[in-house]
Amino acid sequence: MFFVDMSRKLEVYIDLKSPYAFIAKDATYQLEQDFGIEIDWYPLTLNIGSFLGTAKKDDSGKVTESSRSSKQWLAVKYAYKDARRYAVLRGLTLKGTQKIWDSSLFAIGLMWAKRQGRDELKRYLDDSYERFWKRELDIEDPNVIVGQLRASGCAVQGFESYLAGEGREYHDRLQDEILDRGYYGVPTYVIDGEAYFGRQHLPRVRWHLQGQVGALPDISYDTILEKRRTE
Repeated sequence: MFFVDMSRKLEVYIDLKSPYAFIAKDATYQLEQDFGIEIDWYPLTLNIGSFLGTAKKDDSGKVTESSRSSKQWLAVKYAYKDARRYAVLRGLTLKGTQKIWDSSLFAIGLMWAKRQGRDELKRYLDDSYERFWKRELDIEDPNVIVGQLRASGCAVQGFESYLAGEGREYHDRLQDEILDRGYYGVPTYVIDGEAYFGRQHLPRVRWHLQGQVGALPDISYDTILEKRRTE
């Protein structure tokens, strides 16, 4: 039986279209198991085009549209190269996206699944991340999001109204609030008012959850899952 320690609260902010959030997901789940907590998940819908420009590719990988500078292209290529290094360690498929997706519909679906229950939310996240990074998921299609929710065991009656009304309004308001708090990237971990941006901070998140005993650990790209592979 999973015992939840309600005295500890860990908020985690993610976006489906972030490869770094994808490769951090399982190591983040492990925090729940190791510390008996239930993570409070929030969507942080990134506006990637505002700082890295936009581009589209066809099925062959040829660029058909682009507003990116040469420096922005270098940054994008490095980010995917870096993320793939760690995806390979876990046997994950991570294909570069063919455009900058609007992930707000997925984010609103996340908030709906979160209302349904921990297991439903986890299934929604797991299946959506896996399929998206295999280029199998059109997250800008409301019917696709409904299908993902249904497949995750969520009740979907009323979701379409929520998507167009209350859910959209809350999502857009939440994004402004998140930026006002100073959270700007994913994954971001927040505990006791302290924010840690990036999966490299997982050792510090663990230290914080353990009661801040001992010296503050340095940042690291090693995770508990990677360490267990070598034990």
